[in-house]
Amino acid sequence: MKKLEEILKSIEVLNGTILNSIDVQGLALDSRKVKNGYLFFAYKGLKTDGHEYIASAVNNGASIIVLDNPDFLDQHECSYVLVKDARRTVSKIASAFYDNPSGKLTVTGITGTNGKTTVASLLSDVFTDLGFKCGLISTIRIKYQDKEIPAQLTTPDPLSLQEVFHEMYEAGVTHVFMEVSSHAIEQGRTSNIDFDLAVFTNLSRDHLDYHETFAEYLKAKQGLFDGMKASAHVLTNIDDRNGMIMVQNSKANIHTYALKRPADFKGKVISNELTGLHLSFEEKEVYLKLVGYFNGYNALAVYAAGVLLGQDPEDILRALSNHDSAEGRMDIVRNPESGITGIVDYAHTPDALQKVLETLVVTKNKNARIITVLGCGGNRDKGKRPQMASIAGKFSGTVILTSDNPRDEDPEVILDEMFEGVIEEKRNLVFRITNRKEAIKMACNLARRGDVILVAGKGHENYQEIKGQRFPFNDKKILSAFMH
Repeated sequence: MKKLEEILKSIEVLNGTILNSIDVQGLALDSRKVKNGYLFFAYKGLKTDGHEYIASAVNNGASIIVLDNPDFLDQHECSYVLVKDARRTVSKIASAFYDNPSGKLTVTGITGTNGKTTVASLLSDVFTDLGFKCGLISTIRIKYQDKEIPAQLTTPDPLSLQEVFHEMYEAGVTHVFMEVSSHAIEQGRTSNIDFDLAVFTNLSRDHLDYHETFAEYLKAKQGLFDGMKASAHVLTNIDDRNGMIMVQNSKANIHTYALKRPADFKGKVISNELTGLHLSFEEKEVYLKLVGYFNGYNALAVYAAGVLLGQDPEDILRALSNHDSAEGRMDIVRNPESGITGIVDYAHTPDALQKVLETLVVTKNKNARIITVLGCGGNRDKGKRPQMASIAGKFSGTVILTSDNPRDEDPEVILDEMFEGVIEEKRNLVFRITNRKEAIKMACNLARRGDVILVAGKGHENYQEIKGQRFPFNDKKILSAFMH
């Protein structure tokens, strides 16, 4: 690895010049402090400002402070590096510190509102089957070789990311598949990752509590493709109305995929059942364990990405047919004795919920009812709450509104806001049970032979977050217990 002094020489400082010595803004960086102390990055976050913690950092051993607010310069006995954007500088220094590990790997990033986890997980599974050593960075887990770490964020912070890339490379990994969130792009967490391929799945309402407008959300996603190198490839879903907008400024090689219109990679859903999908990709037929028309897009994205990464189409389809969807994505629980089918899905956006329910409508038995258990997260986009409940009411025979991760909000207020979206003639079919476990139990008690129970919103999560604490909670385990 490079010495920290050498790395600091490459940082762009506030006045636009490049450091050509260890002296910055008239403050000499003591090489002994660099060697023996710590480097602290100070930047403003959503709730707190890191500049306010400089004193604490110095007291705990920090000898160099990288910051972007000149008001905090020269207040303590340490060296200061003033930069344009401290948040993005973290990514730059972390990449350099670990000797640019992503440049030694084949890295594929997947972004979009829905489908990221499924596409990334399936790509990792498929390429593992094809004989490659793979790394996965997803909403569910970080995984490589025999190591598996539960994920805290869809895309980790830049220091953790670069460290993980380094460890993957050291472990012999050649291909990394990762989800890229809009937050991560906007905050520069991924700005120093050397992507070889970027995939766009789809775009619909999400994270407006953070981005405020759909236009800003789109712009954040677009940043991944804008930053791609000319030798890289991008793959975009042109059945989505934002598919070409997403890649319009990209310098990379652009490729398209679609189920409904001509594209570089054309697919077709032949049949869609609760037992799986029958698909045709470029006139090659394949049967998959995935359920739902929307998973036709995810599977096609995996197939196209595999081809762009140099693999044989037949081998990709053969490997793809061996795998289910990712954990908590159209995750099926069956009870042969009662004839009831349970579905656990991460659907936490209006678009995702509608796609799951539309799938259940067309795949269920004719006389079967759909019973939907649904909640919305606290401290998140409030505007989607009535939309989610409205969609659940439209496609379900019975809806049970319940708590999701209320976080710091009153769950009853969240349910009030959801209930506002249910049209008058459907309100007699909607129940409110704040306790999520009791809501799932009620759904199982209401179900008759042939019915389908959808538990939506939390998917793979094994906790419920309430007032800053995470309590053990697993939708699939609870649903399975009450169904049997």
